[in-house]
Amino acid sequence: MNTAEIRAQLVMAKQQGRMLEVYNFNDEDNFHIGYVIAIDPLFVLLKSIDWDGKIGSLIAIRLTSIHKVQGFTDYLKTVAIKGAVARKNHYYDLWGIERFLKQHHYENKGLLKTILTQSQTMDEAIVVGTRKYKARDEFEGFVHALTPQKLVLHYYNEHDLSSEWEYEILLAQIDYVRAFGTQSATTKAVIRTVFNDNE
Repeated sequence: MNTAEIRAQLVMAKQQGRMLEVYNFNDEDNFHIGYVIAIDPLFVLLKSIDWDGKIGSLIAIRLTSIHKVQGFTDYLKTVAIKGAVARKNHYYDLWGIERFLKQHHYENKGLLKTILTQSQTMDEAIVVGTRKYKARDEFEGFVHALTPQKLVLHYYNEHDLSSEWEYEILLAQIDYVRAFGTQSATTKAVIRTVFNDNE
């Protein structure tokens, strides 16, 4: 699929309120599932759904990194059924993301900068996937500084907690950013606990 076809599928799924599989990694086994919240010229924002049917986070994915989207699959049908169970048993939205989306609107905004700015302002941790590392490595931490060209991330390495690390990332190299969900909460807890970091 080319980018125009992918964008058209994303727009249609948003209009119809349908869940999609979004493939932005280098293989067919790893993909994101979610509902389209907004699209800008560079990114799509999804309400990401975990394999067990509950909301996992918000994720902004670079459109040019997406090579395929799919709807109406058996896997999506399975996840939707699990989602109904999650709703019935009150664990569908553990992080209050649906309430958050009612309070924050993303239409006609630069999605990447908006998510990064919100995360910094609200002291929320993020997960960053870059073009260089794709699915092989993600960086989990806090936005320390943000300019029109780059972000400085203070992150941790779970295999080396001797220090908090710093990584400068050009915004043009970011493939996706995950925020306001499970990984955000666990990342925040690790950094605050291990490094007593309350910046």
